Amino acid sequence: MLFDSTVRKELARSFGATLVVILTIVLTMMLIRTLGLAANGAVAPQDVVLLLGYTALGQLPMMLALSLFIATVISLGRMYRDSEMAIWFSSGVGLARFVRPVLRAGSPVLLVVGLLALLVWPWGNQKTTELRVAYEQRSDLSRVAPGSFQSSADGSRVFFIERAGNETEPGVGRNVFLLARSQARESVTTARAGRIETEGDDRLLVLDTGHRSEQNNETGEHARLSFEHLRMLVDPGKARVTDVAPPKAMTTTALLNDPQPRNQAELTWRLGLLFGAANLVLLGIGLSASNPRRASNWNLLFALLAFVVYYNLINLSQAWVAAGRLGMGAALVGLHGMAFGVALMLIWWRDHATSIPRPGAARRPAEAAGAKA
Repeated sequence: MLFDSTVRKELARSFGATLVVILTIVLTMMLIRTLGLAANGAVAPQDVVLLLGYTALGQLPMMLALSLFIATVISLGRMYRDSEMAIWFSSGVGLARFVRPVLRAGSPVLLVVGLLALLVWPWGNQKTTELRVAYEQRSDLSRVAPGSFQSSADGSRVFFIERAGNETEPGVGRNVFLLARSQARESVTTARAGRIETEGDDRLLVLDTGHRSEQNNETGEHARLSFEHLRMLVDPGKARVTDVAPPKAMTTTALLNDPQPRNQAELTWRLGLLFGAANLVLLGIGLSASNPRRASNWNLLFALLAFVVYYNLINLSQAWVAAGRLGMGAALVGLHGMAFGVALMLIWWRDHATSIPRPGAARRPAEAAGAKA
C-alpha cells in the first residue's frame, strides 16, 4: 500500500508540472499560427480566440499523452538517481511491479484521452470547419475595409473605399472604386459614394455620382458613361454551404456506419491516440532506468525520440489505411501490438539484466583462485 501510494503521488506531481509546461509551449505556438492565419485573411480576426480553443481541444489528447509519458520517465528516473529503486529492488520489488500503480495513476488521463479523441476531436474540427467556411463564403462587400484594396471570393472584382461614412451617414462609403473582370469584358467604376441595399436574398451595391468605363476584350470597343445612381448586383443569392464534411469532422459513430478507407483511416488515428498513450506509459517504465553513478542521463532524450517516432508511425498507418494499402485492424494490431511487445520486453530486460550471467563471468573466480595458488 505504501509502495503504490508513493508511486502515484510522485507521478501525479510530475504530471501536473509537465502538463503546465507543455500547454504553455503548445498554446503559444498555436496562438502565433492562428494570428498568422488571421493576418493572411484565412480566418476572421474576431474568431481567433474561439478558433484557438477548438484547436487546443483537438491537440489536447497528444499533449496529455506526452505529459503522462514524460512524467513517468522523470518520476521513475528520479527514483533511480536517488537510489530509491535500489531500496525497492533489494526489498524484492521488481520493475514489473511498477506497472500496476503507474497504470492506476494514469488511468484517468487515459480515459480523458479516449474521450477527447473519440468525441471532442470531431466536434472541435466541425466547429473549426464551420468558422472557416463561413468566413470564406462571407459577402464580398463585408471583406472591404477603408483604405485597402480587397478582391472578391472568385477574384473577378476588386473593391476599394477611401474612407467610411460618418455617424450621420452610417453604412455609406466615400470615393468608391470597383474593377470588374470577365472573359469578355473589363470595367472600371468610380463613384463619390456607395451603400449596400438588400432585395430578398440578393445584395446590391448602389453608387451615387460617378463614372463607368467598359472595354470589350473581344472587339476592343470602349464605352464610357456618367451616372447619378447605379445599382449593381454583387452577392447573388445565399452562400453555398458545404454538405460533405471531412472525415476528421465526422463523429465516431458516423465513421463506423460508413466504412470507407478514408473513414477507417480516421478511426485508426483516433484509436491510435488511445492505444499509443497506454503503450507509452509502459514504454516509459522501461526507459526510466538509469545508473545513479553516471552524471549524464539520456533517458529523457530517448523518451522524446520514442514519442516522435511512435506518433509519426501512427500518422503513417493512417495514410496507409486511407490509401487502401493496409486494413484498419491490421494497422492497429500491427503497430500498437508491436509497441506493446517492445514495452513488455524492455521491462523484462530491465528486470532480468542483473541476473543474466555475462560471458566469461563464471570463469573469473576460477582464474582468480588459480592465480592465488
